[in-house]
Amino acid sequence: MELCIAHLFPELLNLYGDGGNIICMQKRCEWRDISVQVNPVHCGDKVDFTHTDIIFVGGGTDREQKIVCGELLAAKQQLRDYVEAGGVLLAVCGGYQLLGHNYLLGNELVEGVGVIDLKTERGEGRLIGNVMIESAICEMPIVGYENHGGRTYLGDCEPLGKVTSAGGYGNNGQDGYEGVHYKNVIGTYLHGPLLPKNPQVCDYLLKTALSRRYGSDFAFPELDDTVENEANLYMQERLRDNVVNKMQVSARGKS
Repeated sequence: MELCIAHLFPELLNLYGDGGNIICMQKRCEWRDISVQVNPVHCGDKVDFTHTDIIFVGGGTDREQKIVCGELLAAKQQLRDYVEAGGVLLAVCGGYQLLGHNYLLGNELVEGVGVIDLKTERGEGRLIGNVMIESAICEMPIVGYENHGGRTYLGDCEPLGKVTSAGGYGNNGQDGYEGVHYKNVIGTYLHGPLLPKNPQVCDYLLKTALSRRYGSDFAFPELDDTVENEANLYMQERLRDNVVNKMQVSARGKS
């Protein structure tokens, strides 16, 4: 078996180690004897997703997002066809925002590729910190790090999960939800990188892509994720400790 991953604009979109998501997918396939071909897509390249199993789009600064958006708009129909046909796509932070109808860059409203019904506005201050969410795609809570000035609002699509950690903001700091899950697309604000901290999310993407290519009757061996799960649990405990500490401080302030 083999998978083909398209890594969009790695020279521009790689905040907070987002490129580590590619390494994680490669290694978890390698450990299962699944061959992986990673095709970087650079500015000016002709886009063709015909033989692509997974697309990854990382996060970048406002300047880099604007550059990339121009490139993606030229491939808007190919990207939309890929998504609507059930193609697997993971987009983080800036890449997540680009999938929507538009996002506010300073005072400028920038057109997104519009493959998902969402929009991003600019809010006052940045939403920063470690966050934990509960999601239907995996049993373990998803943990990561968010740092974004945009506030994303979903339309006709589902969130990736519900924020369960105190101090976690998610999409907009108001509705309590984080990310988006539309067809086989996952968009999220969680850096870190996301997949090494959350091996179940990585396997969800890989299994979905393999099922699309080979059907559901394929061998997908379980891996010994003791170390990965311990790292995830450590972050869960840290975030829960933060909740307890805040409650204790609040109680002392009222006494």
